Amino acid sequence: MRIALVSEHANPLAAVGGVDAGGQNVHVAALAAALAERGHEVTVHTRRTAPDQPEHVSAGPGLTVEHVPAGPAEDLPKDELLPYMPAFGAHLARRWAERPPDVVHAHFWMSGLAALAAARDLGVPVVQTFHALGVVKRRWQGPADTSPPGRVAAETDIARRAHAIVATCRDEVSELLRMGVGHERIAVVPCGVDLELFRPDGPVAPRGPAPRVLCVGRMVPRKGLDTVVRALCRLPDAELLIVGGTPRDDEAVRLAGLATACGLTGRVHLLGSVGRAEVPALMRSADALVTVPWYEPFGMVPVEAMACGVPVVASSVGGHLDTVAGCGVLVPPRDPRALSRALLDVLGRPELRASLAEAGRRRAVTRYGWPRVAARTESVYLDVLAGRGARVAVAGG
Repeated sequence: MRIALVSEHANPLAAVGGVDAGGQNVHVAALAAALAERGHEVTVHTRRTAPDQPEHVSAGPGLTVEHVPAGPAEDLPKDELLPYMPAFGAHLARRWAERPPDVVHAHFWMSGLAALAAARDLGVPVVQTFHALGVVKRRWQGPADTSPPGRVAAETDIARRAHAIVATCRDEVSELLRMGVGHERIAVVPCGVDLELFRPDGPVAPRGPAPRVLCVGRMVPRKGLDTVVRALCRLPDAELLIVGGTPRDDEAVRLAGLATACGLTGRVHLLGSVGRAEVPALMRSADALVTVPWYEPFGMVPVEAMACGVPVVASSVGGHLDTVAGCGVLVPPRDPRALSRALLDVLGRPELRASLAEAGRRRAVTRYGWPRVAARTESVYLDVLAGRGARVAVAGG
């Protein structure tokens, strides 16, 4: 198949760890590579963000990244990209008129707008993955939500017009059903993990005798890193390593101030972004990986930690209900006391850590390897091309 992946803000070639560069970048890059390995011709269309970016970049056998001219060739926050989606879609329409793909897979809602506009007159089916839904973001962030005002209405329209929706967890299915999407048009296909990179054996980052808690993620308030800092107050001697962003980010400055105010100077370490290849060594050095966002469409970091054989403590939201439940510890979001109780239990019981590590590794290997995820995504494409709908699959099944 000729497969077009549309990812307007999440460039698969970008360094991960910025405010708008995270799990979606990793997802698109890994899915594209895994589909290409299955023999497909894959092109990822993403917005040009620098004048010197080449139009086409070969990213491996069968895989090309195309930088689309849409708006200024500079980095812009994703919430400011909506005005440039007509130009993005027009470019895709011209490209696809010359050589149409067999199927289009749009990632994020603005990509869906561009993809549906471009494919409308070509008869090319569009599959949609939202990665995050505006209605959920608005529910949790309220006035702090910086999404364009028409996001929820646009997502509802996209969900009804796309040929199939690929949800990343069962919790998302409930949201889509409330939006009026027919159950028969939804398939649940989780994100994946690179099982060669994230594994129990391998280098381990240096550490001292203190219990080590690790957080990895973007520096944005909804990731709940302040909850982890506050929980550390009740964990004698434990240290917290936070990976992501830069020390100059507003959230990093806020967290550093909070750590000082809580008397945790020397126990909270903001490492900033590190290379993706360095993350597994940091994970292997930790006694527990903590991820407690307010909401989470999937959550790739806990699965990566599970693949490394590291115990996971996560908030009981979104994708964590599929991935971590039953092989990790779930706690309510925004509840430092509950998190501290869970961590005291995990850090104080070596036998519990060993049990969680084994269960997490087993689940990561059996459910979330990228070859498996790519095969299930491919089956959605084939069903859509055959006119069979999405044939709902249960996450991890």
